[in-house]
Amino acid sequence: MSSPTQDAAPPLPIGQKVASKPKKQPYPFWLGGVAATIAASITHPLDLTKVRLQASGDKRMIESMKKTVRTAGVRGLFDGITGTWMRQMSYSLCRFWAYDESKKIVGAGPNAPAWKLVAAAGGIAGFVGNPGGTLVRLQGDFAKPPEKRFNYKHCFDALFRMVREEGVSSLGRGIGPNVFRAILMNASQLAPYDFIKAELLKTRFFEDNFYTHFTASFATGTIATTVCSPADVIKSRIMNASGPGSSSTLNVIRHSMKTEGPAFMFKGWLPAWSRLQPTTILIFVTLEQLKNLVDWSRTHGIPL
Repeated sequence: MSSPTQDAAPPLPIGQKVASKPKKQPYPFWLGGVAATIAASITHPLDLTKVRLQASGDKRMIESMKKTVRTAGVRGLFDGITGTWMRQMSYSLCRFWAYDESKKIVGAGPNAPAWKLVAAAGGIAGFVGNPGGTLVRLQGDFAKPPEKRFNYKHCFDALFRMVREEGVSSLGRGIGPNVFRAILMNASQLAPYDFIKAELLKTRFFEDNFYTHFTASFATGTIATTVCSPADVIKSRIMNASGPGSSSTLNVIRHSMKTEGPAFMFKGWLPAWSRLQPTTILIFVTLEQLKNLVDWSRTHGIPL
């Protein structure tokens, strides 16, 4: 039987370092945009119906969906989906990329001011994705009388016609509210998901699998709905108000606080949650599966 001295590895020459474990490659920058596009494609009929309810005056979601199928077929539920794809591959791709890059810049340590990073990423993404956001008119077009429709063929036709008929400034319409909402949405989606997932993995009840991703994204959807609710309610009341001074944010807040109390900021929370929750879950669960696919591809020699 050999002694421990005989079995021990020979000492390394002076100056030679032990080979360190190769650093894991970053994931492709476009992964978040693809995940958001897949999620938005699945939930598109719900979002389309929401826009048409607001534009047409219909009261019930199911009846509105039946009306769409009756008049335009099942394909009618996916009207304007090219605009949705364009927005997700600009806005969502940019916000996920900007968030990841911001984390690298500051080291993404436990003491890093994550909310500032996410707010900055949200502002950049909101600015870049704004032209895609204006294409909500693709979804609402069918709900208008035939003589008032834009009749865009697809998202690029809409962009070119908007620039030609309304000027380049039309692409920046609503950019202020869009950037502000982007800051809120990213601050309440990206960082909370990372934080909640990390905390779950510290316990003995969770592993890095579908159930953890679902649980973390479910909690994140609830946080995002709650954080964004006040801004959504105030924006809706300003847009629907009439009369002198009705467009003032401070006047709307003051009047609502006086007549309804602070709870007014969370009116419509449940419908908002029911729309945002499935989208949030689908985005993060899909993103994690895409990351697994990239890892599998790289281990099998397929560069991604």
